Formats: sequence, C-alpha cells, structure tokens
Amino acid sequence: MKRTAILTSLTALSTLAACGLYGQMVDNSSLPEPVRVPAGQMQSMFTSAVGELTYECREKKDMAGAYEWAFVGPMATLRNRAGEKVGTYYAGPTWESLDGSKVTGKQQAVAPGMAGAIPLQLVKANPATGQGAMVGTSYIQRLNTKGGVAPTLACGMGEKGQRQTVAYSADYVFYKPAM
Repeated sequence: MKRTAILTSLTALSTLAACGLYGQMVDNSSLPEPVRVPAGQMQSMFTSAVGELTYECREKKDMAGAYEWAFVGPMATLRNRAGEKVGTYYAGPTWESLDGSKVTGKQQAVAPGMAGAIPLQLVKANPATGQGAMVGTSYIQRLNTKGGVAPTLACGMGEKGQRQTVAYSADYVFYKPAM
C-alpha cells in the first residue's frame, strides 16, 4: 500500500515537472471535438512555434485556367515555456527536437482557428526516429494559431510559380499513450 502511494506521488510530481519544463497543460474537453486527442493519451510536451508558411501560385487541380496560392511547407522554431529553443518544425510535417529525435505524422482533423489564422489541427504521429523527446509521441495538436493564411496577392498565369511566405505562430502539443 505504501509503495502504491509513493508511485502515485512520483507520477504526480513527474507530471508537474513536465508541465513546468514544457509549458501548460491543455484541457482537451475545452477544444473543438475534431482536434481533441483520443482517450488514453497524456500530454508529454508543450511548445510554442514562430515561423513562416510558404505558398506558391499554382494552377488549381482539375480547374484549368484557375489559380490559387497552394501551401508548400512550414519552417518554424519550437520553444519551451522559458522561451528556449527546443526544436524545429518543417515540411513533412516533421517536428525535430534538439536532441535529434524527430516525428512525422498525418493530419486527422482540423477545426477553425480565429479569424485570419490557419486552422487548429490534430495529427496522428508516425513512430519517431532517434532517441529523445519525440520517442513515443502518438498525437500532436496545433492550437492557438495566429496568421499563416494564404496570401491575398494576385495569383494568376502571370504569377504562376511565384512563392510568398506568411508569418504565423501556434502552439504544438505532444501526447504519448498513458501508462
């Protein structure tokens, strides 16, 4: 009985330490249903990202003669609660920790962000590579988005192939299966 109480206390302390090191805890019940993580997951890391999203003027698929700003990829710096760089986020999508571990994933769902911002997102993670913070990641949420929407500049035959970068920020929250 005493051992169980000690283990419970250690688990609570490690959760609080993780919260202190990696940011705030997310209340999934307060999020839009599509971007909530499934039951049985626990938050493992909270990061804030600042970066740019690149768009390219391209002809719309299946709509000859019509053009749009198409998403090409992201480039952002991931920081912890203290503002220290802990990794990068780039095309793939790929989240890479400074310890060399990285994880890619596939979008599962989106929900509207605030006006003028890219949507909130839920990503199902692929198995991580390397050893470190990203190992065991099962889901990643993109929350608190600001900016990042496609340019409003003209996009037509004359602009085809031109690229534009747009500033954005977001929080990326990482989850692992609960033990």
